[in-house]
Amino acid sequence: MFGAGGRAGRRAVAEAVFRGHEVTAVVRDPAKHADLGGDGVTVVAGDVTDAARVAEVAAGHDAAISAVYRPDVPSEELYVGAARALLDGLAEAGVGRLVVVGIGTILRTEAGEPGVLVHDSPGFPEDGRTFSLGHLAELEVLRRTGTDVDWVMVAPPPIVLDADADRTGHYRSGVDVVLPSAEGEAGGGSFSYADLAVALVDQIERPQHHRALVAVA
Repeated sequence: MFGAGGRAGRRAVAEAVFRGHEVTAVVRDPAKHADLGGDGVTVVAGDVTDAARVAEVAAGHDAAISAVYRPDVPSEELYVGAARALLDGLAEAGVGRLVVVGIGTILRTEAGEPGVLVHDSPGFPEDGRTFSLGHLAELEVLRRTGTDVDWVMVAPPPIVLDADADRTGHYRSGVDVVLPSAEGEAGGGSFSYADLAVALVDQIERPQHHRALVAVA
């Protein structure tokens, strides 16, 4: 689990352990995340943009999840570097499945012009668009790179995810278009980090999507 110290990463670690998996939680500074350790979890230091280190910490694992985030590094630099290192490092380690946490703003809008990405919609904040473009560049690296690693990028709705809501275990998935809420409202409605974690681990246990961007809500 790369990026195990963040909101999405922590919940993915907890979800995997809940299902009986052994997890290696990769963070930049393990001393800052001592609470991650425990039954089923080994916390190690690692740089997701270093292919050699990725290969080292991934050796012996069946799959990897990437939920990395660094506000101190330009978005495109971080996510492009991570995508390249993950594909190279996981291939070297013989890890065949990669699940990447994407962002809902790189999905296509659900109505009107279907080719328009959310971050290209009129009035979208420029700083948010810059961050989103980093994820889009990451996706393009995944799409263009010839690799044996079977990857999928999972994008939650383009909203602020609920960090406090309990796990329901339920979600919907679709193609690379923003899903309506369960009530039919645009934008995906509310969604929690806990249920995003369910979707991430499902893509390891029961892979349904391959080399694709997938919306969940």
